[in-house]
Amino acid sequence: MAQVIRSPKTYDVCIIGSGAAGGTAAKVLTEGGLNVVMLEAGPPVDPAQDYKEHLWPYDLPHRGVGVGGRGDNFGEFLAPNGFWEITGEPYTNAKGSQFRWFRSRIVGGRTNHWGRIALRFAPVDFKARSTDGAGDDWPITYEEISPYYDKVESFIGVYGTKENVPSAPDGIFMPAPKPRCTDLIVKKACDKINVTCIPARRAVITKPLNGRPACHYCGQCGRGCVTASNFSSSQVMIPPAQATGKFTLITGAMAREVVVGKDGKAEAISYIDKSTRTEKRVHAKAFILAASACESARLLLNSRSTQFPDGLANSSGVVGRYLTDSVGSSGDGYFPYLEKMPPHNHDGAGGEHVYIPWWKFDRKNDFLRGYHIELGGGREMPGVGDFHDVCEDHEGYGSSLKKRCRASFGTSIGFAGRGEMIPNPDSYCDIDPDTVDKWGIPVLRFHWKWSDNEIKMAKDMQETMRAIVEAAGGTYVQRKKFDEDHPYGIANGGEIIHEIGTARMGADPKTSVLNKYCQAHDVKNVFATDGSPFVTNADKNPTLTIMALSWRASEYLLDEAKKGNL
Repeated sequence: MAQVIRSPKTYDVCIIGSGAAGGTAAKVLTEGGLNVVMLEAGPPVDPAQDYKEHLWPYDLPHRGVGVGGRGDNFGEFLAPNGFWEITGEPYTNAKGSQFRWFRSRIVGGRTNHWGRIALRFAPVDFKARSTDGAGDDWPITYEEISPYYDKVESFIGVYGTKENVPSAPDGIFMPAPKPRCTDLIVKKACDKINVTCIPARRAVITKPLNGRPACHYCGQCGRGCVTASNFSSSQVMIPPAQATGKFTLITGAMAREVVVGKDGKAEAISYIDKSTRTEKRVHAKAFILAASACESARLLLNSRSTQFPDGLANSSGVVGRYLTDSVGSSGDGYFPYLEKMPPHNHDGAGGEHVYIPWWKFDRKNDFLRGYHIELGGGREMPGVGDFHDVCEDHEGYGSSLKKRCRASFGTSIGFAGRGEMIPNPDSYCDIDPDTVDKWGIPVLRFHWKWSDNEIKMAKDMQETMRAIVEAAGGTYVQRKKFDEDHPYGIANGGEIIHEIGTARMGADPKTSVLNKYCQAHDVKNVFATDGSPFVTNADKNPTLTIMALSWRASEYLLDEAKKGNL
């Protein structure tokens, strides 16, 4: 029998996961005086070594595209923290389902590379069922979460402008960068057809903040940021926790199970030390699951005992249920008149400067809820494969092909719709009964289905994006294939990387896993503060709301600890 190595120390709080939720909790709890240990499945991150935003393709072994030119896991420019497929750590899809699960195994998790789009949920997003009768309302209101949006935005820095758009609440903003020429093209076209287009809201600082310098506009945010001018948990949240002297970080720790004591409370986390392949335990008085919506659901479902035969905190049977992802459909506009534009430096942050919030919120549509549109394009840093389509369309080689590539460079503007999926009973995750990972931990199995509502939304996205491009004098080109599995170019589940809702909060323990403070109904010293508590997905990227919920839950946990209630 393998020996289980137990921690000699009992911490106040153990956090599983170091991304947006885990990093926020670590900062708040340690600064509040608690001793915190954090488990992270991946290695530490060293921005100076791991980030590659200032490198050219010829600086890398495979020109940035990855081994064999396949471009797996976004290529070599991405900090080594994001993977669609991890060797030895599989997941499965039920028959007929197509779901892709992007995972991160490094300190800071997905925040090392995310698009930094930081959007508040609107008041109506928390009361969706009361508005249109579908899904469920949150047990909290916008007014309850708004102060925590304020705290997060003030600490991390978010650029944007106050616009008074009901579907896109204003926040505490730094100055937004000026629009690029491609942004002005889209803005003018949107004004022409009465589509709202406003400056984007992104977690990139345009003024110095807390020792972080302002963005230097290298335009490579997706690769990481050595100056920490764009937000990542590893560079912005973890350091303040470490500075308190009350923070312990354990890397290479693959969480296996939450161990419950005879009193029904969680007492330890069993994890696999990847370096020694041994099972260890770390003890604490309270636990925060912040490993991502699906990873936290996996941990709860694998934490079976005589007290919790269906998984920890799962008396309701809804752990893994209500899984959603953002509805995604995309396209490109080709603008031949951009070929005549003199070469110039497209200064700006590495991401959108303007975006299109949900503007049809005040009318009856063919579908419920809404979507926003993200924009990109122009003369961005070229990479391997950028001219693949040109090579297919243009006959020739040598100097004539090079001339055509140069002429087409920067003539496209990309449009990406991101909309709200309403939870349905056919979309969820459970434990695969036959498959384990290389650590012996049972893996997740995904069940997935888009409803007619999401397909109608994707159709509207395509119609809107085409209308904008044509109003701007361009030619619209679909980016995704349209087929039976992808009507109107709708992306596979998981591909937008906004999966949430597997341990949702609610007032009724029979239909929810957590209360409004992200605390498990069944086990009072267990919290989940990643995407799993979400009741609805809304048409906003979830990261800002994850951090606001985690900050709020951490303050509640601090108060409960002071009262001796944990």
